[in-house]
Amino acid sequence: MSTRTRERKARRKPSLSWTKMSFQQLTNPVAPVNWVSQEKLDKLHEASMWILENVGMAFMDPQALDIWEKAGAKVDHKEERVWIDRGLLMEAVAKAPSQFTWHARNPEFNTIIGGNHIAFNPNSGMPYASDLDRGRRPGTLEDFTNFAKLAHSLPFFQIAGAPFVEPQDVPVSQRHLEKMRVMLTHTDRAVRDVAHGYIIPEDEVAMAKIAFGGDLPGACIGGTINVTSPLRLDDRMIGGILAYARHGQVSTNTPFIMAGATSPATIASALAQQNAEALGAIALAQLDSPGAPVIYGGFTQNVDMRSGSPAFGGPEGAWGIFVGAQLARRYNLPFRASGSLTNSKVADAQAAYESQWTMWPAIMAHTNFIMHAVGWLEGGLVASFEKFIIDAECIAMFVHMLNNFVIDDDELGLDSIAEIGIGGHHFGTAHTMERFETAFYDPGLSDRQGFDPWQNAGGQDAAQRANGIYKQLLENYEAPPIDDAICEELDAFVERRKSELVGVDLYG
Repeated sequence: MSTRTRERKARRKPSLSWTKMSFQQLTNPVAPVNWVSQEKLDKLHEASMWILENVGMAFMDPQALDIWEKAGAKVDHKEERVWIDRGLLMEAVAKAPSQFTWHARNPEFNTIIGGNHIAFNPNSGMPYASDLDRGRRPGTLEDFTNFAKLAHSLPFFQIAGAPFVEPQDVPVSQRHLEKMRVMLTHTDRAVRDVAHGYIIPEDEVAMAKIAFGGDLPGACIGGTINVTSPLRLDDRMIGGILAYARHGQVSTNTPFIMAGATSPATIASALAQQNAEALGAIALAQLDSPGAPVIYGGFTQNVDMRSGSPAFGGPEGAWGIFVGAQLARRYNLPFRASGSLTNSKVADAQAAYESQWTMWPAIMAHTNFIMHAVGWLEGGLVASFEKFIIDAECIAMFVHMLNNFVIDDDELGLDSIAEIGIGGHHFGTAHTMERFETAFYDPGLSDRQGFDPWQNAGGQDAAQRANGIYKQLLENYEAPPIDDAICEELDAFVERRKSELVGVDLYG
């Protein structure tokens, strides 16, 4: 069987630790942090039920309104509003799977979503790209492809395909085709995109079937569904929910709540509204296609009350992640949060500490699906190549932390302690020599030299070193094998659909 392969180059390893890591199903060995008591969690649940029963939620699509009406909900077709009884809601939500397998083109990379599993996914949907060489610029298909290569090159992205950056050099009607073609050929791990309307998901499902060689084995692609808060699902998002659900594909149902703007100015109120909106979207998917894989998405942040802009990477966002995960567990649903959020315009100290204020809560809350795990700058407007590498270092450290703490007789090394006794050092002991290459996390980006060696090597800061690493990874990128016949069929499909979609309203 012929395969499309690239000329292989001798690899220059960007990092001992990164290249020695292997793909794995990552889990958290400690109990999740429960930020609020069960009593307070129940109070949030009751508030969410009150919202849906008394205020209702807009579903701006005739199919959705018919689904709710058939299920017994009170529907106003003129206002496109649905009032949802809690019994009907919870009966529908209970049909969603508590966990599912997200299939990759290479089955070795299949990923479990839910339970105690954690999956990382790169930057998604930014309109701009940036690096130290060319600065901030509109995203291009080349940028998109380079991010796909970086994601595939690092072992700790369970979902390696993502809508990394918007390729603005491609016509809008063709972007989903070009993005999906890149993802399905430049990685053989699991992929996802943004689900808008009915046409885009149908095209993406058709392309996935080509890449997988026929019928899909289960959930193979997914899309983010953003509720237009407050309390509104527009026709684009509903199309994505229903199209994916009918094909057994994944919808990540995420209210986009900015406390103080799209919800009242408290995190408690924002979470009650988030819960209502997420459950409303999930219930719609289950009423239409019971058992369809869904993810409860949390993106509750706050606005800066001076500027009105979103404020990322603060303590309020951490509350949203911790309590959002508790709510998802209450309903036995997989949970999504984000991992590298920041308002910083460059990959600096602010970007680092704000990102850690989202990544640490996401890990400790047992988030199942961490989107935007790398690369996020400027409130989500910019995908940075340097920040991608800086955040990747943090993920690599989390992977090491979650997997590598062992206490047994061998690790305790009592014989070595007795051998050296009081005073002396352990640099040359047999215990140390057996472990000196693997005992501790070896950073791929951080510099641990003294000042003089660092200065003599160029005195580069973290962003400058990250710039060199991302270029090295791209130079050493090796595309995964894929049958020539599959590539040809994908190419033919893309070209045919491009011509068919000229002048078509993708969301109409």
